Amino acid sequence: MPVRDADDLSLAYTPGVARVCTAIAETPELARDYTWVSNVVAVVSDGTAVLGLGDIGPSAAMPVMEGKALLFKQFAGVDAVPICLDCTDVDALVETVARLAPSFGGVNLEDISAPRCFEVEERLRDLLDIPVFHDDQHGTAIVTLAALRNAARVTGRALGDLRAVVAGAGASGVAVARILLNAGIGDIAVADSKGIVHSGREDLHPVKEALARDSNKMGLAGSTEQALAGADVFIGLSGSTVSEDAVAAMAPDSIVFALSNPTPEVQPSVAARYARVVATGRSDFPNQINNVLAFPGVFRGALDVRARTITEGMKVAAATALADVVGDEVSEDYVIPSPFDERVAPAVAAAVAEQAHAEGVARK
Repeated sequence: MPVRDADDLSLAYTPGVARVCTAIAETPELARDYTWVSNVVAVVSDGTAVLGLGDIGPSAAMPVMEGKALLFKQFAGVDAVPICLDCTDVDALVETVARLAPSFGGVNLEDISAPRCFEVEERLRDLLDIPVFHDDQHGTAIVTLAALRNAARVTGRALGDLRAVVAGAGASGVAVARILLNAGIGDIAVADSKGIVHSGREDLHPVKEALARDSNKMGLAGSTEQALAGADVFIGLSGSTVSEDAVAAMAPDSIVFALSNPTPEVQPSVAARYARVVATGRSDFPNQINNVLAFPGVFRGALDVRARTITEGMKVAAATALADVVGDEVSEDYVIPSPFDERVAPAVAAAVAEQAHAEGVARK
């Protein structure tokens, strides 16, 4: 509002503001009506896993968080504040974000290294009654699921018909595996730097131990390339490389998502010699798997209904809505819409809001 004279000033600040403060003190939920918190997200990082740059610290992470805030506003009309914290201890991160939470309607965690990121998110979700969403995990997972649904359509199959191999067991790899399992994929095996994650390994931290119990029904061991023999889907989230021979050994009508940036695990031109559908994380190739297709709409929907949390069902609903934007136009080179498709954020937001109501986590 403009502050043009003494009357405007007395309304915006003293004495008028005291009436709003008193009302909120008596009914705290009114803060969502009379302050900015219902439409503002904290974009929080400790700078330990920034893009492909690694642990570059909170100051150097700020440009990425500022960019994230821009994307929130541009694509979904969500206000966002970049916050880079000079601490990496899990307890300190959780305590700091929890103390900041009354100022925000949601928390987007960003570029926090694994495995700490899993514990940070889980503890904040338990502590707070606002959406907490680690985009490196769940944004990637939502867009990957959406693209894979459509890639399966192109090849005349359903998710339940597919056996997938994921290279990378960090934040995004684990989250992709989890959402695909939740969505009903036939089987999925995940590999880290030491090979396929399976229950016989003794070097797994608790997150990977849980993943080993829930995935890899075939009981595969060994390397990523060995697991790819006869596989329907490869999803690369590791920064490693996969040989042409390994891609050639996949099943007919295979699907290759080589998502590492800036260098995909296998070059798209090579993968296309054998795979029916190829996607990357880059904007200069078809089928870009980009988190910006997910997080603005997810938060828009969650904020609109004042959701207490973002559930697994809301993430799957977001992926389904995103896949449905493509509709009947689906093809080998069009399994996921463009970030500039104006239908994307509204479709994702509507699906997330509807699912929040269905699961009883909406307050509006």
